[in-house]
Amino acid sequence: MKKNVLIIGGGGVAQVVAHKCAQNNDVLGQIVLASRTKEKCDAIVQSVEEKGSMKLPGKIQTFALDALDIAATEELIRKTETRIVINVGSAFINMSVMTACINTGAAYLDTAIHEEPDKICEDPPWYGNYEWTRKDEFAKAKTTAILGVGFDPGVVNAYAKLAVDEYFDTVDSIDIIDINAGDHGRYFATNFDPEINFREFTGRVWSWQNRQWTKNKMFENKRTDNLPVVGERTSYMTGHDEIHSLSKNLDVPNIRFWMGFGERYITVFTVLNSLGLLSEQPVTTAEGQEVVPLKVVKAVLPDPSSLAPDYTGKTCIGDLVKGKKDGKEREVFIYNVADHKEAYEEVGSQGISYTAGVPPVAAALLIADGTWDVGTMANVEELPPQPFLNLLNQMGLPTSIRDEEGERPLYFS
Repeated sequence: MKKNVLIIGGGGVAQVVAHKCAQNNDVLGQIVLASRTKEKCDAIVQSVEEKGSMKLPGKIQTFALDALDIAATEELIRKTETRIVINVGSAFINMSVMTACINTGAAYLDTAIHEEPDKICEDPPWYGNYEWTRKDEFAKAKTTAILGVGFDPGVVNAYAKLAVDEYFDTVDSIDIIDINAGDHGRYFATNFDPEINFREFTGRVWSWQNRQWTKNKMFENKRTDNLPVVGERTSYMTGHDEIHSLSKNLDVPNIRFWMGFGERYITVFTVLNSLGLLSEQPVTTAEGQEVVPLKVVKAVLPDPSSLAPDYTGKTCIGDLVKGKKDGKEREVFIYNVADHKEAYEEVGSQGISYTAGVPPVAAALLIADGTWDVGTMANVEELPPQPFLNLLNQMGLPTSIRDEEGERPLYFS
């Protein structure tokens, strides 16, 4: 059994991860939290203590860490006897943290594909550009790496695998739908890191259609669905991490990702993008100062973690899967509904952070007990989904299903 967890990151998702690790420290052992700003880690620890989240008596250690510094990350892993690293820092650090895990033998978990600061929306498959190039190294080191194990990517990958294996003989399409029906009360803000958020939408939109990569523009394609709890909602096709592994690992000809946006978000985004303020490329001001417009926009927008106290409403995220079973057409929606207020009351973060932060802790528990400790690199859909979804049912992210028999909770033995 593997014990002792290092959480890398100091934002809202890291806060959720810290709380959930604390609630399961009887299995996960010692918890360490590290980010560039130690004060952010200390504030998370204070939240854990105030809410009494530690299952067994203990203390979360905090450290300042530049995770791009591979040697420093390796030193911290060894110093703290860490066996599982949960990387919920910026997507820019993935490859560096992976190297540290290969060199120390610590299992690696993340929630998003690696990105380079000066590149956006690269040619697919995105995992093939970065993480998958290290798969042989993880296999040689007999070290586990689970990629993209947040909610989307992550839980939706498990939903897709479950549907393909259990509910269909053949699958024609998987449409992943992500709706945030909550309200944070601000004129404009992003629910996670503004830099990463905007980078997803300023370039090309890649989808998997007719077994090939298809390119579109943002907000070019939309759909409207009547969804459980949140009702009728419009969403827009955009590129997203999970398409890049599901298209490889599942025999499905059409895989798309849809995200809900309000009219205000679309208007502000369009203006900022049209003015060049969402560019990741540096520009020089009249005063001779070099700045990256996107980073300036990030600096003036609210910190996503600051939205949590006033956030109300719910999220609905799931997989709408269509295909055939026993020769008949079938449609199944496998999904989760989360509540912003409930998330804040439990862990002090909003619902988007909650849905992203609970799954990697469930995955860490499966590595700790050996169920998912596969000794190589894997995406979530390459692993058995039932143990993962069963844990999520117990940890605050229950799975439900809507099919020809209606809507109901989905349980796993």
